[in-house]
Amino acid sequence: MQGRGELQLAVLVEIMKREGFELTVGKPQVVTKMVDGKLHEPMERLSIDAPEEYLGVITQLMALRKGRMEQMVNHGTSWIRLDYRVPSRGLIGFRTEFLTETRGTGLLHHVFDGYEAWHGELRTRSTGSLVSDRMGAVTSYALYGTQDRGSIFVEPGDEVYEGMVIGENSRSEDMDVNCVREKKLTNMRASGTDESERLIPAKKLNMEGALEFCREDECVEVTPAVVRIRKVILDGSTRARLTSKNKRANENS
Repeated sequence: MQGRGELQLAVLVEIMKREGFELTVGKPQVVTKMVDGKLHEPMERLSIDAPEEYLGVITQLMALRKGRMEQMVNHGTSWIRLDYRVPSRGLIGFRTEFLTETRGTGLLHHVFDGYEAWHGELRTRSTGSLVSDRMGAVTSYALYGTQDRGSIFVEPGDEVYEGMVIGENSRSEDMDVNCVREKKLTNMRASGTDESERLIPAKKLNMEGALEFCREDECVEVTPAVVRIRKVILDGSTRARLTSKNKRANENS
């Protein structure tokens, strides 16, 4: 499937979902082409209007996406306009993060602006994933001990399986967690142990949010009843060996 941005792809997948289809969608990728034997990728001309107090945050976000600032205009009204030239793949998932960092006050617009040589690897997501390490029903007791690790996407009673992404890790690496662990019952009582667990409400991702969140090694599983994110390789041991192999290869290169 091809579309103009993740929103258009999300609309198409949502239509198929409502028609009863079940499908798995990978991370959106840009359409590249070869020019004189070299790989080229599409570029975007991005215009941003935002309060000047968010200049530092916006500059940092664009630096991670290898955006090149071409012009900055201060209107003298505490608002600034920034013009960037940025790889199209750097804008995947950018709108949501941009609105969050500018507290909904920022405005952005981008148009296609030709091709340039491949800009190398982009790491647009600084957080990892919380991955379920077994099948079962989610328990509130397990979530209570997991919610300090980051944002949670599931609620008590939801069915999960090995390799399913159940949340966002606050650190950069992925973490396998047991979210189906039950509290061991005993005939002993102690002060404070019978207090109910207070859970932070789950963060529910829509279709567009799920496509923005997933990485290259993840995909979005779509059914008429639910939308969830999973690892392409479900087995945790296989993923760990592959991660170690890639890490050694990067160190040797």
